[in-house]
Amino acid sequence: MTDQDYLALLDRAKACLPETIEGHERFALPELDILQEGKITVIRNFIDITDKLRRDPLHVLQYLLRELGTPGNVEGRRAVLKAKLSISQISERIQEYTDTFVICSECGLPDTHMNKEGRTMVLECEACGARRPVNAKKSSKANTSSELRAGDIIELLIHDVGKKGDGVGKMNNYLIIVPGTAKGARVRVKITNLSGTTAFGSVTQDAATR
Repeated sequence: MTDQDYLALLDRAKACLPETIEGHERFALPELDILQEGKITVIRNFIDITDKLRRDPLHVLQYLLRELGTPGNVEGRRAVLKAKLSISQISERIQEYTDTFVICSECGLPDTHMNKEGRTMVLECEACGARRPVNAKKSSKANTSSELRAGDIIELLIHDVGKKGDGVGKMNNYLIIVPGTAKGARVRVKITNLSGTTAFGSVTQDAATR
């Protein structure tokens, strides 16, 4: 192949590239529209965000609930999270979702879709053709299972204080009671006992500071 043939093929390939490659537009999500209603946090423009991501709202929601350790649901175009959360907490988790499930690791563009191949989810880029297995980042929690067991060590945000003065936090479907903790503290907790969906724990010596 001559240099002239190569350049002709290069021009032809360039002409076939999507406009997003040509424009190098910066991918930006809509600004979070957050409403606090007591101990409930509402993402009022949740569907606007998932539309921009081009992902199933329930898939995005499940990721957020798991990472934020709270129950929640979609109501219309809103996501209702049953915990008091800051904008930065939610924004960080959405960015992590975007990096893991949306952005192509080769060209850095969001023009991707997910396919399931056997038991593996594969992210395929429509812009450059790159393919990679989707590997969700492991949580920093010592236990990432949805089921708690005695002896597990977890990181927990204390959302409230009970009538007896004990700190109360939530993870997945569990209500976790931790004596000696204050509302707003983020601590490392060792699960000591469980009764149904109520767990009891104690702060470990390497507890995080407030």
